[in-house]
Formats: sequence, C-alpha cells, structure tokens
Amino acid sequence: MKLIKLNAINSTNTFLKELSKNATLENFTVVVTKNQTNGRGQQESVWFSEPNKNLTFSVFLNDLKLKISDKKYLNFAISLAVFEVLKSKEIPNLAIKWPNDIMSGNKKICGILIENTILKNLILTSIVGIGLNVNQEIFPEKLKNITSLKNITSVEFNLDDLLVEIITKIKEHINLLTAKDFELLEKNYCAALYKKDTISMFKNHEQNKFMGIIRGISHSGNILIEIDDEIIKEFGLKEISFA
Repeated sequence: MKLIKLNAINSTNTFLKELSKNATLENFTVVVTKNQTNGRGQQESVWFSEPNKNLTFSVFLNDLKLKISDKKYLNFAISLAVFEVLKSKEIPNLAIKWPNDIMSGNKKICGILIENTILKNLILTSIVGIGLNVNQEIFPEKLKNITSLKNITSVEFNLDDLLVEIITKIKEHINLLTAKDFELLEKNYCAALYKKDTISMFKNHEQNKFMGIIRGISHSGNILIEIDDEIIKEFGLKEISFA
C-alpha cells in the first residue's frame, strides 16, 4: 500500500477525493493524519478526534467493478474488517450498528464513511474513511455513548501497528468482495449486527417511537425491522434511529 502521512488536515476523505481527481492513485492508497480538524460521518455528522490519540484515515479502492445493486456488500466487507481486528484485541461486546458504526456494548468506538464513484451501473472507485477512537480518554460532554479502546482495556495501543492490521484485513475482505463471496459477507455481517433479534425502541423521521426487532438487511442495504407479528418493514438510513 502507498501511505501518505499528514500532520493535520480537515478531512482525509476530502483530501483523498481531491487527490484522486488530479493523479492516478494505486489501489489501497492510504491517507492518515495525526489531527483531523473537520472529520465527517454519516448524514453529515461531525467526527471529533483528539490529535495524536486516534486513527483517522482514508483508503482509496480502485477497479472494484461492483454493481450498484451490490453496494451493501462493500459496506459489509469494510465493517467486518474493522470488527474482526478489534475482536482479535478482545474488545468486549463488539457489534456493528447498522450501517457501519462499530460498538462495544452501547458505546460507539468507530465510525465509517464510504463514498463511491459511479459509472452507469458500476461502482468504479471508493474512498473509505475510518475514525477509530484508540487512546483518547476524555470526550466532549455533548458526545454521548462514545468510548475508546484505551477506556475499555486500559491499554495504550500503537497507532501505526493498528493501522497496518486494519488495512491488511480490509484487503482480505475486498478479495472476498471481488470473488463475489456475498453470502459469507452477509452471514458474518448479520451475525455481528447490533441488537439483532432483540426487542428495541426506535423512532422514525417524524420522531414517533415504536417497538421492533431487527431481523436483517434488505437486498438494497436497508434495515429490516419486525414491527408486529411477522410484519417486517424496510427502513432507509434517514428514516429511522434507535430511540
């Protein structure tokens, strides 16, 4: 992999996106920064990271040739890569909160943002941004249910080593993706899915609350929730959240 290290940048995803417009990048080019000043998450949320304490990086994936209709498997591959590395560190109660937050218990430790370049019906390239809370111990009060690997384990992690492990695991899972081993990816993702088969409280975009049970992921990548006996409804990312 080609590794680009930056002392500070507003967003590694934005930097890599601009770089890809002006240069031919090799597959698995990685941009990592010690200080990300304006990190982005799902639905335009902000990702806060204390300088020199966490992993904030983006990976350029080239020549995917993945059908848009199969894009959920790219999300599965990336989420599982991070999940499996953290599992090897014996982080307790690990789960993937749909679509791709990594949780320890009810606290978030990692966020993932995937931005794709599309031609006709194919995803040609992808920029995968990952923000992993590693050695940070104190978070702003307004950020609820956030934690770090160090807070969980009391261990100080080597950021460079952890980065290499995650990139290596991403390569393994992209190989599964290009080999179209979709069934295995979906099986492993659903096995790790946060609060799957558990009665939970949700709220829709109108802030109305209801009880339901996560049953899986639809073909289009939306979440499937059983809202009544054997009545399963499909929800998109902006349509539902945990209450």
